[in-house]
Amino acid sequence: MSKREEIRKDLLDQLDRNGTCGKQYEDLVEVYMQLWDTVRDLTAEIDEKGVMIKYQNGENQFGWRKNDSVSERNRTINQMLKVLSQLDLKPSPKDDNIPDEM
Repeated sequence: MSKREEIRKDLLDQLDRNGTCGKQYEDLVEVYMQLWDTVRDLTAEIDEKGVMIKYQNGENQFGWRKNDSVSERNRTINQMLKVLSQLDLKPSPKDDNIPDEM
């Protein structure tokens, strides 16, 4: 199972454990997962291009500007947190019987 599917399943399981039901909540989980995909894409672009991007407007005119993906990533993460808040989902307590992944 992919990390994406694990997260999606965990969110749906938490809704079920909290007694939260309704298609609108399941839809919000899908919105969260779309935002998760966006954050991964933005992170990949930042990793590839860096936080500063070189630009060139003419033969002898060039410089550096900030990578807009950095601020977009931060805004998207904030939206993800708002969706979790709307779903009333909080971190689950750690189960001590499950070993940590290495």
